[in-house]
Amino acid sequence: MDIDKLTSKTADELTVTRVFGAPINQDGTLVIPVAMVAGGWGGGERPSGADKGPETGGGSGGLTRPLGVYVLKGGKVRWVPAVNATLVAVTAIIAFRRVVEVALLRRLRRAG
Repeated sequence: MDIDKLTSKTADELTVTRVFGAPINQDGTLVIPVAMVAGGWGGGERPSGADKGPETGGGSGGLTRPLGVYVLKGGKVRWVPAVNATLVAVTAIIAFRRVVEVALLRRLRRAG
């Protein structure tokens, strides 16, 4: 594959619209999605040997994460963040576990 085609295809795949979709304008309200988009690609070639021709390889990858939306209505703008419920729950569980560990350690120190 041509290197320009590879980079162009990667850039086309890593867009905010892949996370959220296009901005929405309805009934005087405009909703503009915002996302973190990151990506990269790499490749290489091994010089041809005596019994083998050149070998080439490459790949690309990316990460998209919704951050939230801007809502424009009546001349005012407000930010509405995207909430990752799984991340919130895991953070709460880890924090609760740590609180319990600290309480148990304090109790053991007092008893011992």
